[in-house]
Amino acid sequence: MRNIGRGVLVMMLLTSLAQGQTVAKYAGEFMSIGVGGRALGLGGAHVALANDATAGYWNPGALARINYPEAIVMHDERFGNLVNYDFVSVAIPYGTDVSLGLSVLRLGVDGIPDTRNAWIDSNGNGIFDNVDRLDYDKITYFNAADWAIYFTYAKQVSAHFMYGANVKLIRRDLAEASATGIGFDIGALYSPLPNLYLGVNAQDITTTLVAWSTGRNELITPTVKFGTTYFLDLFGGRFAPVFDVDLRFENRRFASIAHIGPISIDPHTGLEFDYKNTVALRVGYSDVKQITVGAGVHLRKIDIDYSFAKFGGDETLGNTHRISLRFVLHDEKFARSPVN
Repeated sequence: MRNIGRGVLVMMLLTSLAQGQTVAKYAGEFMSIGVGGRALGLGGAHVALANDATAGYWNPGALARINYPEAIVMHDERFGNLVNYDFVSVAIPYGTDVSLGLSVLRLGVDGIPDTRNAWIDSNGNGIFDNVDRLDYDKITYFNAADWAIYFTYAKQVSAHFMYGANVKLIRRDLAEASATGIGFDIGALYSPLPNLYLGVNAQDITTTLVAWSTGRNELITPTVKFGTTYFLDLFGGRFAPVFDVDLRFENRRFASIAHIGPISIDPHTGLEFDYKNTVALRVGYSDVKQITVGAGVHLRKIDIDYSFAKFGGDETLGNTHRISLRFVLHDEKFARSPVN
């Protein structure tokens, strides 16, 4: 019955898509969930802390920090395992000061029943009521999926400053309807003092148009993310408090933590303690008012990171567990070219 109800909901969404409207709020929400067990354990505060292949998502400029080729994969199931969320990213250093990255993000609901051709109209009046039933042999199934592909370029200008940019392709599929779009992000990382980092990521800077095959258009308005972190060595390890603020211009008002007119303000923060680059513990508070916790284990060529988030007190929504694996080709023959 849960699958049938899910199918009815999707049919309602298809009806709304056919209305040919232009929508400019929440269109890119699937790209704001966050990626990586480390970042999500810190409440998604990662703009100034990112130093691995996930930087293509969090701050394209920070991708210049990598010195070896690496790859990251993540899987996340939420809402009682109804929604699958997956991410994979590959990044390589190029020359002495450039990094290149490719990231793929997918949010999907699989195996949705399509009952539009399976209803038996017992009354013959076209109005379905309690006496109507389904011909289960005529039920078909489809997937609803949102895709984002990021192509990242990053360059280190000096020991204190680096910048980067994304070109991202967007694809959305819902039954026979589909949508495409292209967007652009720019980011930068600056270290004004030892151990202090400031980051910024301006997403969808030109406003991204997502055009549906039904005639409906969606606009993804810009989001500007500011972040800061400071490394503090104590107790044989390293503390890294992080704080980010997201500014959106969609007139979300009461759907945000704070707002000034049409500008919404969503802060999130976290704290990481990494003991001798072996084991890490994390806690955070996200921009959707969730407390998050996480842990990580560092091995020579692989990092394993886990994060947990609870959806308030509503048990029906379930909890969210995220696991990511980071693989690094930590070999000198693959290392970044030294500066001559």
